Amino acid sequence: MLFNSLEFLIFLPIVLALYYALPHRGQNVFLVFASCFFYASWDWRFLLPLLFSTTIDYFCASRMERSFERGEPVAARKRYLVFSLVTNLGLLGFFKYFNFFVDSLHAVLSTVGIEVSLPTLRVILPVGISFYTFQALSYTIDVYRGKLHATRSFWDFFLAVLFFPHLVAGPIQRAANLIAQVVTPRKTTIAQVLDGSSLMIWGYFKKVYIADGLAPIVNGIYNAPAASGGEVVVGTLAFAFQIYCDFSGYTDIARGVAKLLGFEFMLNFNLPYFATNPSDFWRRWHISLSSWLRDYLYIPLGGNQYGKWLTYRNLMLTMVLGGLWHGAAWNFVFWGGYHGALLAVHRLSEPALGRMQRRVDATGLHTLWLVARIAAMFIATCYGWLLFRATSFDQVLSMTAALSDPLKALPFDQLVRVAMLAAPLVLVQLVQYNTGRLEFWRNAWMSRTSLAVVYSALLYCVLFLGAAPQAFVYFQF
Repeated sequence: MLFNSLEFLIFLPIVLALYYALPHRGQNVFLVFASCFFYASWDWRFLLPLLFSTTIDYFCASRMERSFERGEPVAARKRYLVFSLVTNLGLLGFFKYFNFFVDSLHAVLSTVGIEVSLPTLRVILPVGISFYTFQALSYTIDVYRGKLHATRSFWDFFLAVLFFPHLVAGPIQRAANLIAQVVTPRKTTIAQVLDGSSLMIWGYFKKVYIADGLAPIVNGIYNAPAASGGEVVVGTLAFAFQIYCDFSGYTDIARGVAKLLGFEFMLNFNLPYFATNPSDFWRRWHISLSSWLRDYLYIPLGGNQYGKWLTYRNLMLTMVLGGLWHGAAWNFVFWGGYHGALLAVHRLSEPALGRMQRRVDATGLHTLWLVARIAAMFIATCYGWLLFRATSFDQVLSMTAALSDPLKALPFDQLVRVAMLAAPLVLVQLVQYNTGRLEFWRNAWMSRTSLAVVYSALLYCVLFLGAAPQAFVYFQF
């Protein structure tokens, strides 16, 4: 069931009406069943691995909690952590990466003249398996570390994992934050209803009007046999706005729905295209994933504690694995490696950048220097999106070569279309950036009448000017 579908627009009011009529414990049980229905609406078979892994995680966390209470050594609870890791990563590897690794091995063997017949499987990838796997793992790891007490309620834990707003595409909620909201009685306030409705309308506008409007341009260029330099520039620029509006639009809708139910989700995007360097970008883009990778992969690997070369190694490993998390294809590995290299180069160049900053401070060219850094990072990010969106390594090479003449056969009409679709987003985000307030609907200089007009216009664009519905990009992950 897609957020941008008629089925969801029928499902949500029914859920809200029944939810508001129930007491706290009844709300939790009801939301578990509603979330299962929401997830099973794609394919009921998707629900089986989700319920299986969630049951295993509940069992493992409960056993680790008992081990803590008994004062047993670390080894006593470590086996339950290993069981949880093997179960979750095993399911993820089976459904998402089995054929990828088999095909890669076959290709390697073929290059050295060895032809073998390797088994492949025809399996359906469960929607959002990467998201709910990472969320469940954060719970069992935190219980193992002693940072979180295991919940004793089966229903509470299942709701924290299965809660339908975040289930298939995040944000990846930390168990400590979400379970605390699950176990505490909730009362939805008028402010939450207004904020949630505003977030949903803004999210739908970004998804239906901007992202889906850009999709034909992106698909037309990236699915073509060849592209000129100008087409690559326009297609990649369009994809940069498409993927941002698609994913952040989903996040805004998810956060809005959660607010209507009395929950608060973490912020997942903070003006990422205003980042001034690679580290800044990953503090702003898909924050729930980047912080997860930092806390559960980069820091356990050693982080930046053991010298610069091990730091570079840890950055590369973290980003390559983060790229592979996005999909079972080499272009995602290249994309992760590319961002790992950007992070390493930035860390290496920090002394020189510091000297440059002092010179800027002396000359007073702050605005020019800021704009230059934002523009440079945006261009670097866009090339990363080329790696992300490309359908093959050959396409990466041909499009990169085409960029040697970036104005060749520039499709001006498509460039104008991209600019017109992106303009509302850019204007809003300039206000957000300059005011430092992401909640632009709360600005005091906008009267309630003005807000009503703005949101009516956004809703009109969604209902009557939106493009043909497209699945959310991150559903494939």
